[in-house]
Amino acid sequence: MDKILNLNSVDQYNKLYGLETLHPLVSVIDLNKATRRVEYTRWNYGVYALYLKLEKVCDIKYGRQSYDYQEGTIVCFAPGQTTETTLTTDRVQINALGILFHPDLLQGTALGANIRKRYTFFSYEVNEALHLSQEERNIVMDCLRIIHMELEHGVDKHSKTLLVNYIELLLNYCMRFYERQFVTRSKVNRDVLTRFEQLLDDYFDGPQAENDGLPTVKYFADKVCLSPNYFGDMLKRETGKTPQEYIQEKIIEVAKERVAGTEDTVSQIAYSLGFQYPQHFCRQFKKRVGCTPNEYRAQNNR
Repeated sequence: MDKILNLNSVDQYNKLYGLETLHPLVSVIDLNKATRRVEYTRWNYGVYALYLKLEKVCDIKYGRQSYDYQEGTIVCFAPGQTTETTLTTDRVQINALGILFHPDLLQGTALGANIRKRYTFFSYEVNEALHLSQEERNIVMDCLRIIHMELEHGVDKHSKTLLVNYIELLLNYCMRFYERQFVTRSKVNRDVLTRFEQLLDDYFDGPQAENDGLPTVKYFADKVCLSPNYFGDMLKRETGKTPQEYIQEKIIEVAKERVAGTEDTVSQIAYSLGFQYPQHFCRQFKKRVGCTPNEYRAQNNR
């Protein structure tokens, strides 16, 4: 049976690898200095973690699929996530760097209030690691060095503010690098967009909407084998629209066709689109079109 590690503190992590703990809530990790080999294959995170792998030494699975996790890549995990790790080396020391920080470090800070909402890459799941150029790796390593220097300074009244600011700087660089990656993978992203548009057509062309209700972003993200957050960020970068905006526009587009082009009642059209209540459909239609479905039908059937 696979061992399960509930990782609840940075000190727990450091003891597993034989590393020194300089601060109870945050630690810069250098596994080149590890003195112990960790055999746990499944990790349940209670801390935030960001890893920079400088060589391929393990395979990581989050959910049902493997990370696109090769040399020179970053992956991030947030509290509540569980991963499966398979080591591909017998060595104790690994050429990998990173940072772990406990949510308590962020209490009362702006970063703590919006970290999951702003830095959506913490919820990227499959085949979505951040691939870095050498220059980008150097920037990440510089950020980690600065944080480590602050930890060596010792704790004083400025420590928390500085540490949180440096962590936020590192995360902002990761956002920049992910945006660059969306651009360099534009061909792949365009293929995903084309697939999404076809899936939208298929969902409303058949009985699925009426049977299953209004589609969710997760439904389409699963279909294109991406996490909802990565799918949303990629689509926003490509089109300026969120998946939810795309879905809502498609619903209104199909609704207008059926209102103007069929004799179905408004209730029948609402149910065929996946609405549970016709009143909800009418409100959404008027909000986006500027008139009720019946008014739209009258205008287009003169």
